[in-house]
Amino acid sequence: ISQASFIHVCNAYMYPILFFKKQQKKIKMKHILSIIAIAILFATIASCKKDEGKIPNISFKTGGSYTAADKTIAVGDSVVIGINASKAEDKDYLKTFTISKSIGGAAATEIYNEALSGTTGDAYSHDITIHGTTAQTEKYTFTVVNKDGLTNAVSLTLNIN
Repeated sequence: ISQASFIHVCNAYMYPILFFKKQQKKIKMKHILSIIAIAILFATIASCKKDEGKIPNISFKTGGSYTAADKTIAVGDSVVIGINASKAEDKDYLKTFTISKSIGGAAATEIYNEALSGTTGDAYSHDITIHGTTAQTEKYTFTVVNKDGLTNAVSLTLNIN
């Protein structure tokens, strides 16, 4: 057998073996890259702070001339109601503040709405003076909503005689 024929025969038999070894290296590299990508994904997920889903804080102001509970007043009298609201989590700023009024147990109607942002998105304060003009029962609901859409509310009822 000539040297050229020998080389030709060896190349014919060696090529599939060399090709298979190259494919094994490619397959191993793909597996290694997949494992690295999965590890990075898990590390990213594990490092994320989870949103605890806490509702925003809201409360009535107390002391002084503030009314912070159900009360009976005479026609012509007035009361001052104060509200303090704040975010419960660093990332969940306050988005809106609303006041609703229900008369005699009827469906509530929104009487005040304020979009909150900047410093009012962190902590918010609001005072409202309510005048008893007609003998009736009025329920006031004060609601705050955070950026996640979570709400919290406080309410009180005024009996006007």
